[in-house]
Amino acid sequence: MTLQNRVTPSNVLVADAGYRGMFMGNRGVLHNGRREIVRWRNERRWIICRTEFKGRRRVPMTPGRYTELFFLDEATALAAGHRPCAECQRDRYNAFRRALSAADGSAVLSAAEVDLRLDGERRDGNVQRRHVVELDDVPDGAMFTIDETAYLKVRDERFAVWSASGYKPAARPTVAQVEMLTPPLSAAALRGGFEPTFHPSAATRCFL
Repeated sequence: MTLQNRVTPSNVLVADAGYRGMFMGNRGVLHNGRREIVRWRNERRWIICRTEFKGRRRVPMTPGRYTELFFLDEATALAAGHRPCAECQRDRYNAFRRALSAADGSAVLSAAEVDLRLDGERRDGNVQRRHVVELDDVPDGAMFTIDETAYLKVRDERFAVWSASGYKPAARPTVAQVEMLTPPLSAAALRGGFEPTFHPSAATRCFL
């Protein structure tokens, strides 16, 4: 049985046996006793976790336990509105908060402050909130959509189209404005020096 727990950059939960995520995460209990998704979210804390940590083993979608979600890579998880976990990714969590501080010179935010701000930026009720920005203002590592196709800005004006199996090179879009999927707070962290982990397909020669 393929579970509906793979997350796209557009924050859709899909059941795709070919989608193997590099990262796990959660946003509370989203499933019922039959391991079916019944809600989009269940708490404000949306985190990105390692798939392995201290030898812990879990049965995905165990009734009454949080719903294990999987992301192609860290850039995808950020686009969906998650941030690094303070337990299993403590270094990444601290790097994310330091990058936010570096971006605008503000004090380092607490986890609760980050979660509160992200919650207002990533959703409009139960629908993903998208932010119209100039293409030139999209930072490296952020994702955006054009006509429901998700793009990653890799680096140095390189772009890629997202898929469940990885990225494919794309020409620079010809539009002036795009709908950025990555919440503004996470985009600020990218501008402040946070470098998300990309799927290996984004590290091929065509992107360098």
